[in-house]
Amino acid sequence: MSGTLFGIHPVLEAIRARPCSITRVLVAAGRHDARVEGLVSAARRSGAVVERQPREAIDRLADGGVHQGVVALVSGAEYADPEQVLERATAPALLLVLDGVEDPRNLGAVIRSAAAAGADGVFLPSHGAAGLGAVAVKASAGAVERLPVARVGNVVAFLKRLKERGVWVVGLDPEGPTSWTAFDLAQPVALVVGGEGRGLRRLARETCDALLSIPMRGEAGSLNLSVAAGIVLFEAVRQRLAARRGAEGGPPGPDRGPAGRTGGRE
Repeated sequence: MSGTLFGIHPVLEAIRARPCSITRVLVAAGRHDARVEGLVSAARRSGAVVERQPREAIDRLADGGVHQGVVALVSGAEYADPEQVLERATAPALLLVLDGVEDPRNLGAVIRSAAAAGADGVFLPSHGAAGLGAVAVKASAGAVERLPVARVGNVVAFLKRLKERGVWVVGLDPEGPTSWTAFDLAQPVALVVGGEGRGLRRLARETCDALLSIPMRGEAGSLNLSVAAGIVLFEAVRQRLAARRGAEGGPPGPDRGPAGRTGGRE
């Protein structure tokens, strides 16, 4: 992605995933520990120029971020093509659509959760939301190098296109009438998560096939959006593993099976 990456893990992931995008790797003078030297060797093998710089220069490039003495200057395409992401999605698709997440740290964290859950792609609005800047990339801990992230011009229109493709569009809403465990997430699903504070916007909420909620047991009124998204994404993983075990004739485990769940697009 155009600009800078900082931190050992994000830079190393970028070197491994897209070595041609790395133009220079800057390392703080005096950093010679094994992790940094391993990164330096990988960068040189990829063809990137490696330079030692004063710590102050690294601090300026990272703009206050935790850089661990390493900054990479990168170039190249930032976002995947939405249609290509959909075409390459495995069946049943598991997609994440973000409706106006503004904090880049939340963006990076939710991308990390989606990658860990094996999602096929993440979709962001082209305007009015956080993008793949250095802070989001750092917060993703390298996940943006493994999971395609695409931008869409109109979130609501994109959700309607997904429905036409047979994908269930499911919103995450604290007031949603359906429990996150009561919906059949083993089918093709796009999870829609709203921005900080306001949640899903009205038109996006009205476009969803179902609205899921996670009941709160303690005094906290709500969960961080990346945590809430991770809970639902991994519920989808659990349901899909249970369905696969059942199809293969194995023990069903604790899953209730499709009976008692809502959802199922014809």
